[in-house]
Amino acid sequence: MCVVALVPECEAEARRWANRLGLPFGGASDYALQLGLDGLQMALLGPDAPGPVRVDFVAGAVAHRRQFGGGSGQMIAKAVGIQPGIRPSILDATAGLGRDAFVLAGLGCDVTLIERHPLIAALLEDGLSRASGDAVVGSIVARMRLLAGNAIELMRAWESEAPQVVYLDPMFPHRDKSALVKKEMRLFRPLVGDDDDAPGLLEAAQALATHRVVVKRPRKAPALGDKLPSYALEGNSSRFDIYPRRSLKEKA
Repeated sequence: MCVVALVPECEAEARRWANRLGLPFGGASDYALQLGLDGLQMALLGPDAPGPVRVDFVAGAVAHRRQFGGGSGQMIAKAVGIQPGIRPSILDATAGLGRDAFVLAGLGCDVTLIERHPLIAALLEDGLSRASGDAVVGSIVARMRLLAGNAIELMRAWESEAPQVVYLDPMFPHRDKSALVKKEMRLFRPLVGDDDDAPGLLEAAQALATHRVVVKRPRKAPALGDKLPSYALEGNSSRFDIYPRRSLKEKA
């Protein structure tokens, strides 16, 4: 992995990203973190490589979902407990590219995001920064706060007010046939791998959340760590497993 500037105007900032992430600036590499006028993006290099991936909360698929995704009638909104007059505070402990967190923030929730892989966290940080100046979505991303680090460790050491809901979407082998998902998985899986510590994530999440934990899973996948949820909301390709918070007795 290296960092490159796509245009001369971005070279100084690209070098700052390289220093911050401990990556070489330029040179031969299989992957590149590229900085251009449209922001930071990650690319797999080579003749058969898919296109680059970046976080864009203003345009594209995320904007379409914001406008036409169904609002508070979406399954994810029901899963986290959004109701008329109720907007829970949410910790998205497996933030990824931040799409679900953006949906929840767009519905009025305050969302804290945790992303442990530094390169994906960099893409997220850049996307949030660019979106903050947008007249339409700036107020949405203002409700999103990014933390970079290991989610289990951060949840166990949590000192501020606990979130009402912890949301988990662990990395799993996607079966979605869309070109976008295939492109992202081809880019990220060799770098990130699967979330093998997902059962530990669930345990830490139940210890922290004041109301519930929501786990997004493929529709036919087993429950996380084979721990059955209280109930589930099932869609065409995915489902949301809902777990209660751990009681004080269980925590003791």
